[in-house]
Amino acid sequence: MTKISRKTNETDIICEVTLEGKGNYKIDTKIGFFDHMLESFSKHSGIDIVLKCDGDIHVDFHHSVEDCGIVLGKALKKAIFPIKNCERFSDVCIAMDEAATTCILDLSNRAFLVFEVELCGKVGDFDVELVEEFFKALISNAGLTCHLIKQRGTNKHHIIESCFKAFAIALRRALNENNKVGIPSTKGVL
Repeated sequence: MTKISRKTNETDIICEVTLEGKGNYKIDTKIGFFDHMLESFSKHSGIDIVLKCDGDIHVDFHHSVEDCGIVLGKALKKAIFPIKNCERFSDVCIAMDEAATTCILDLSNRAFLVFEVELCGKVGDFDVELVEEFFKALISNAGLTCHLIKQRGTNKHHIIESCFKAFAIALRRALNENNKVGIPSTKGVL
């Protein structure tokens, strides 16, 4: 289990991740839709996640969502690296009703995000542009290379959930054991 905490004037967050988990979760950000997405990520990645965030949601959800991405990203980085004996790369396209999203992932220890998911408006009271802010924070703090690309879709809830599920499954597959490769890089280190 890896534990990370972060306290600012805007948020107070505690996060625990267990890579070799069963997809169990205890998520409480006080943002219902965001909790649902993080629960989906935990379930489909197989990573156990405990995450509690007290944030200034009376202002809006931005600080909480972004800071949860920072903390979850740091926890994943600490749990994943240094890596060896894993696939390292993966790609997956998942469908959720009319929506389909592709995630291409490299456990590179070099942060880079391509986010080709056009979103505008809200799902309930959740501003959908916060999805990109979350993934920017998570990817940059986890040290991953991630391409999230919407293939199709019209329902914002389905599109966003397909992003979280595609990322979860891609991460699970990239972490799959592969004892043939040792450190999965010709550099000898990641």
